[in-house]
Amino acid sequence: MDTVYVRGLQVDTIIGIHDYERAHRQTVILDLELGYDIRAAAASEDIALTLDYQAISERLCEFIRGSEFKLVETLAERCAALVREEFGVSWLRLRLAKPDALHYAEEVGIVIERGDRA
Repeated sequence: MDTVYVRGLQVDTIIGIHDYERAHRQTVILDLELGYDIRAAAASEDIALTLDYQAISERLCEFIRGSEFKLVETLAERCAALVREEFGVSWLRLRLAKPDALHYAEEVGIVIERGDRA
């Protein structure tokens, strides 16, 4: 299995449990690793056979901007489900970071893996 990746996707959203977090949009940063066999696309140079990371990124940005979750765990799960269901990705690793969530840490976040990497 090959890996297509997107790193540092930044999106503003409402995220958090505290009132002050819900009053202002915050930036979250996503890193995605997507399991996909690239051989057919590479052999033919046919864009239709690729995993469209631009479409995935744009769809995630649209979804995240419109969301208002309390937990980064929920946002990560929903993003993973969206990518797997809408783009037919069988395996992914998603890292979701929330910069400046703690004044003494650069960022906090979560890393999840979903599906089979076969």
